[in-house]
Amino acid sequence: MTEIAFHFNAPDKLAYVCRLLRKAVGSGARVVVTAAPPLLDGLDSALWSITPQDFIAHCRAADSDAVMLRASPVVLAESADAQLPEAGVLVNLGAGVPEGFSRFGRLIEVVGRGEADRQQARQRWRHYAERGYHIVRHDLVLKPA
Repeated sequence: MTEIAFHFNAPDKLAYVCRLLRKAVGSGARVVVTAAPPLLDGLDSALWSITPQDFIAHCRAADSDAVMLRASPVVLAESADAQLPEAGVLVNLGAGVPEGFSRFGRLIEVVGRGEADRQQARQRWRHYAERGYHIVRHDLVLKPA
């Protein structure tokens, strides 16, 4: 069963996801990030803007299989249900429950501080809980800087 974690109160979701991806890729994980196209565009730009020593190889779901399989441990996709390479971690920045999330070993839901984002996260939490998933809550406000 997929392990689900909610990371609440991210002050800057894109900056937080960049750090999260750096950590995941550093540990050898392959990651898919799902979000609406404008947010994926912002994340793509943020990933290109980090320092060269922290660069995280990534691609889009529409890129060739060769790029996804050989060169990119991170795939940015509008849907986790798309034809994607095998990945162990799914990071959801979208408003709804990502289709196909159950094929991943881990699902990380990143939630900002805005009320709309928090309301959508509550609905996703309820969805997972009603289906018997164990959910771990990480409150980023309580984490030391």
